[in-house]
Amino acid sequence: MKRRDFLTAGTLAASGALLTSRLAFANTTTQGKSRFVFIILRGALDGLAAVPPVGDPDYAALRRDLAMPTNAVLPLNGTFGLHPSLGFLGESYTARELIVFHAIASPYRERSHFDGQDVLENGYVRAHAAQSGWLNRGLTAIPASRASSAELGVALGQNIPLVMRGPAAVTSWSPSKLAALDEDTIERITDLYSTDPLLAARLADALAADAIADTPAMSADTMNDAGAMKDAGAKTAGAAGVDPASTLAPRAKPDAARYGGARYTEVIHAAAEFLRRDDGPKVAVFDTTGWDTHANEGAAQGQLAGRLAALDAGLRTLKEQLGPVWNDTAVLMATEFGRTAAINGTRGTDHGTATAAFLVGGAVRGGRVIADWPGLSNRALYQGRDLMPTQDLRSVVKGVMEEHLLVPTRALDTTVFPDSGAVKAISGLVRT
Repeated sequence: MKRRDFLTAGTLAASGALLTSRLAFANTTTQGKSRFVFIILRGALDGLAAVPPVGDPDYAALRRDLAMPTNAVLPLNGTFGLHPSLGFLGESYTARELIVFHAIASPYRERSHFDGQDVLENGYVRAHAAQSGWLNRGLTAIPASRASSAELGVALGQNIPLVMRGPAAVTSWSPSKLAALDEDTIERITDLYSTDPLLAARLADALAADAIADTPAMSADTMNDAGAMKDAGAKTAGAAGVDPASTLAPRAKPDAARYGGARYTEVIHAAAEFLRRDDGPKVAVFDTTGWDTHANEGAAQGQLAGRLAALDAGLRTLKEQLGPVWNDTAVLMATEFGRTAAINGTRGTDHGTATAAFLVGGAVRGGRVIADWPGLSNRALYQGRDLMPTQDLRSVVKGVMEEHLLVPTRALDTTVFPDSGAVKAISGLVRT
């Protein structure tokens, strides 16, 4: 296949127990409506499975048992389709709310999950180059005059991921594994903590954040009329985003489990509650695991199909819970690296290089696949085994942060992604 460009029309206060997913949010300083969600797919997503290049003449023979026929995928264009488990993304593509990027990678070129994720989050070209993340540094680069809240963010999960650590203060919230506390117990704890100013303040912060996350879904007008969200505060953490003094886990009302158990669903609902607030966080980082498919990966059905379906369902729920705010939201999904182009001896794939990424949301100028496709012939593969990277993930992030979050170009080139002036932002990814 000839290498050619494709640009086709048609594409988460209080800490708690462990989560299989981690969600962090930060408040951008845009007074307006823009929301940005960054989803880290930890484990290395197989981009050739999520977005199979069914039109590539070398695809079927290379992928063998993992290959899907053209009529089994959700069509994007003549070359690419979506995995059949990604129904919501398929609908988003048709609605021009999804852009698919292929043959894309961070600057990392080795195959260590730990190092690859570090590069994905720190914004540098090498692992362990910084103790802060590009998104946190990006928040500090937004003009203070455009701030809509004193808090820059909130993190949902046990830990704040590297991408959100740094000079910008963030807050934290996490769902609990414990049963919900009744009002009498809450009152007794409040009375007990009242003699200690620090503990009393921490408890108040925890209950305030819980009130935000636990508020039933309602329209923006109803929230404003009832004042349901106005009195709920958020706990400000230190510059690194860590607050060990907060020990009370928020109460939970989990509903149907779709991905990673009921707590994942709880996180999704809490995310929407925070993001819907006019004076609340505007940026989210969503963290999922389970993408390291070395064995029994499956094709249209199987292990990976189940993970993709669950991720897809979570995105649908997020859109439903955000309501009208979805129209101002851009969600970027990326992974540390891809997987081998060919199937391995255990019916799976090993650590690779280039992969696929997704930008979805009502603020996205979608209905497109953006790829400088290198092909899957033996001579086109990176090191003879991986999909060749032809696109830099930083170009996508820069494009979204510049146009959607109004981060200045100079800050993107020098602070957010240091020494990256040669990596140009892709313009026109969002509706400005």
